[in-house]
Amino acid sequence: MIYSLKGKLIHRTPAFAVIECGGVGYKCLTSLMSLRDMPDIGSEVTLYTLMNVREDAVELFGFTTTEERECFSMLTSVSGVGAKVGTAILSEFTPEQVAVCIASDDPKSLTKASGVGNKLAQRIVLELKDKVKKLNAGSSGVKLPVGSAATAAFGNVKNAIDALAVLGYDSSEIMPVISQFDSSLSVEELIHLTLLEFGKSKGA
Repeated sequence: MIYSLKGKLIHRTPAFAVIECGGVGYKCLTSLMSLRDMPDIGSEVTLYTLMNVREDAVELFGFTTTEERECFSMLTSVSGVGAKVGTAILSEFTPEQVAVCIASDDPKSLTKASGVGNKLAQRIVLELKDKVKKLNAGSSGVKLPVGSAATAAFGNVKNAIDALAVLGYDSSEIMPVISQFDSSLSVEELIHLTLLEFGKSKGA
């Protein structure tokens, strides 16, 4: 399987990009979010890829971040969510926003994406939240604080942990990082700061 492509961006449309690697142009279907993140035509770009094999076609999907690729993989694991719908969702939302919708039990927001109705949005949240619960069950070692204010703050941390799990991170690696931040921050802020720290550690 092709994990990633690094080469020259030679063509781009609203639905796909073509990356030239070693004289071969690879057509990568992608989201609008990734297309916006790409540099100008002729520049070097790296896309993290997934191959989708159907009876009538073999398609390569590419994304500018591993978080987006992981989110696409999670979304398309849900019954009724094909590659087209997965791409549509990631064209409307960042992976962090998708993760927050799932962690906070908010299917209504997902219906903003093309091709996502109420029933499908509810199924996405139900199936992926279930997976997150199984992934995190008993592994975070977090105890709920006493008091309404503390409970509310914990809720943000818990939702951020669940959301990061949707993006493929294990709670054992999340907790040492997220515990550094103010628990009263919003879920999206906690996710953003944690991902920044993960980025620093990868670059170190």
